[in-house]
Amino acid sequence: MSTPFPFTAVVGQDDLRLALLLNAVSPAVGGVLVRGEKGTAKSTAVRALSALMPEVDVVSGCRFSCDPDSPDPGCPDGPHEPGAFASRPARMVELPVGASEDRLVGALDIERALAEGVKAFEPGLLADAHRGILYVDEVNLLHDHLVDLLLDAAAMGASYVEREGVSVRHAARFLLVGTMNPEEGELRPQLLDRFGLTVEVAASREPDQRVEVVRRRLAYDDDPAGFAARWADEEAAVRARIVAARELLPSVRLGDGALRQIAATCAAFEVDGMRADIVMARTATALAAWAGRTEVLAEDVRQAALLALPHRRRRNPFDAPGLDEDKLDETLEEFGGSDGQDGDGDDDPDPGPGGGPGGRPEPDDAPQGDGDAAARPEAGEGGEPQPSGGGGEQSPARAAEPFRTKVLSVPGLGEGAAGRRSRARTEHGRTTGARRPRGALTKLHLAATVQAAAPHQRARGRSGPGLVVRRDDLRQATREGREGNLVLFVVDASGSMAARQRMGAVKGAVLSLLLDAYQRRDKVGLVTFRGSAADVALPPTSSVDAAAVRLESLPTGGRTPLAAGLLKAHEVLRVERLRDPARRALVVVVTDGRATGGPEPVALAGRAARLFAAEGTASVVVDCESGPVRLGLAGRLADELGGTAVTLDELRADSIASLVKDVQGSRRAA
Repeated sequence: MSTPFPFTAVVGQDDLRLALLLNAVSPAVGGVLVRGEKGTAKSTAVRALSALMPEVDVVSGCRFSCDPDSPDPGCPDGPHEPGAFASRPARMVELPVGASEDRLVGALDIERALAEGVKAFEPGLLADAHRGILYVDEVNLLHDHLVDLLLDAAAMGASYVEREGVSVRHAARFLLVGTMNPEEGELRPQLLDRFGLTVEVAASREPDQRVEVVRRRLAYDDDPAGFAARWADEEAAVRARIVAARELLPSVRLGDGALRQIAATCAAFEVDGMRADIVMARTATALAAWAGRTEVLAEDVRQAALLALPHRRRRNPFDAPGLDEDKLDETLEEFGGSDGQDGDGDDDPDPGPGGGPGGRPEPDDAPQGDGDAAARPEAGEGGEPQPSGGGGEQSPARAAEPFRTKVLSVPGLGEGAAGRRSRARTEHGRTTGARRPRGALTKLHLAATVQAAAPHQRARGRSGPGLVVRRDDLRQATREGREGNLVLFVVDASGSMAARQRMGAVKGAVLSLLLDAYQRRDKVGLVTFRGSAADVALPPTSSVDAAAVRLESLPTGGRTPLAAGLLKAHEVLRVERLRDPARRALVVVVTDGRATGGPEPVALAGRAARLFAAEGTASVVVDCESGPVRLGLAGRLADELGGTAVTLDELRADSIASLVKDVQGSRRAA
C-alpha cells in the first residue's frame, strides 16, 4: 500500500482542511463538496484525511462492518452473536465516475431469489464505505440517478436494494466527500443542497507559498515514507484532537442565541428549505468541539455560514457562488448578544493544525459589487446596425433577460448519456419490452421471464410451489427514457446582427437555450462567425456557465462568413463523434440568414449546410431577421440544413402555450 501524502503537510487550503476535519468530528454535518480548478490538492487532501481517521472495531467476518457494541439488527450477515471482533483502519472507498448502480449499492442474485427464495446479496461500495469515507472524484460527471442513490444513503444512514419485490437493507453511514471542477459542468441545485458543506479552492498566487508546495511535493515524491515520518508528530496530534473533539461533541451546548443567529442568517440570505439551518447548527457545534469548547459562539456561527450557505444561494447555473460577508456580519451583530455572545464575530477562530485550518483567509482580490458590470464597457448611444460590409467592431451588447424556451429535441431513438432532452434507450425509464441479457442482469422483466420458464417446468421435474428457473429463462427489461445531447450553438456575430437591441435579444435567446441545456443535462459548444472567419469560442463541455461567460463578451461587427461558421461547426461535430459516438448532436444556428464576403458566399453556405443534411444531423435555425421587409433567408438555410426555423418570438415557451390556447379556444367556439 502506498504512503499517502500527510494531511498536515498540505500547504494552504485552510477552508478545505477545516471542512474535512469538521466532518471527521461529526459525520452528521453531511459531507463536503470541494469545487475548484485542477491541480489544487483536492484529491490529495481527501486521501490524506483517511490516515487521520481513528481505527474502528468491527464484528469479525461481517461484510458490512457492524459495530460489535451495537450491531445492526437488520444486517444481511446477522444476527451477530457477542464475541469476536477486530480493529482495522477506517476505509476510504473511491467511487469511479463510470460505476454501475449494482457496483454502488450491491447486486442481488435474481435467479436464486426466484428459484430458491434466497436473498443472495453481494455488497457494493456503500457497504464497503460504512463507518469510513466515501470519496467521489468528479462528482458532477456522475450520472444523476447514482448521485441520488448516494445522497439518499448518506442522509438515511442506510442503503436499500430492491429487485422485483425482493429487498435487502444494510447500514451505510460514511463521511461523503465529492470533488469537482466547475469548468466541466455543475451539479443540479437539488443535489448541491444535499451536501452539508461546500468549499471553493484555488491555487495560491503568492510565490512563496507556491514554492513551498513544489518543495514539499518533490520531497514526498523522492521518499514518501521518509517525508511522512517527518510529519508523523503533527499527524498524531491532529488524530488525537479528532478523537477528543468526538468525545466532547455530545457535551457542546447550542444556546437559543446561537440558534437565533443561525435562523436569522439563513432567512437573510433567502436560502430554500430548512436543511441549511440544520447543517449550520451541526457545523457550529462541531466547530466548538474542535476548538475544545462546550459552548457555541458567534464566531462558530459565522464560520458555519461561510461553509454551509454559499452553494445554497445559487438560483441558476449562471449565479456565482459566494456570500456577502459584510451582510453576514451585520446579521450576526443584529441578532447577537444572547447567551453571553457579543454577536460581532470579531474573535479569531481557534487555529487548526499544520497552518491553521480553523481560520479563514481574507481574499486579496475579492470582487467588489457587480464584477460583470464593472468589466463590461458602457453601451454606446444610438445602436444603429453596422452595414454588413463594414469592418468595424462594436463593444459587446448586454444580454436580454432569459426566458423559458420551447423544447428542441433530436428526432429518433438514441442510446446516449442519461439526460432530459431526446428519446433514448436507457437503464431507467418506462418499460417497453424485454430481451435476453447481455452480460449481468440488471433490470428483470418478470412477466417475460416467467413466460420463458413456464413451458419447461414438467421437463425440469418441478414438484413444489417454486418455479424452476434457468439462466436462459431470464429476460432483461428494455426501457425508454431521455438522453442528453450535444447542443452546438453557431452564432452570427457579424455587422448585420450588430444592432444593440437585436444583439441583446439574440444573446438573451441563446442564454435561455443554455439554461434549458443545463436543466436537460446536455453538453454545449459555441461557434461564432464574423469578419472573414469562424472561431470555436467554447469546445463542447458540460459547463454551461462557461458558455454564458463567452457569450456575454462576444463582440460583433464585420462581414457574415456563414459558410465558415457552418464548416467550423461541422468539424467540431466530426471530432466530438470520435470522442463520444453515442451522444447525438443538435445544431442551433442563430442568424438572420445573410451570407457575405468571398466569392459566391450564398452558394458556398448552401453547400456547407447540405453536409449536415446528408449526415442526418438535427438542426434548428433561430431566425433573427427583423424589420418591415423580411427576406426569408433563415428559412432557406433551414431547408438546406434539413431542419426547422423558428423566430425569436416562437422560441418562447409561453408564446407556444398561448398559441395552443388560442387554437383550442377557436375550436370550442366553432
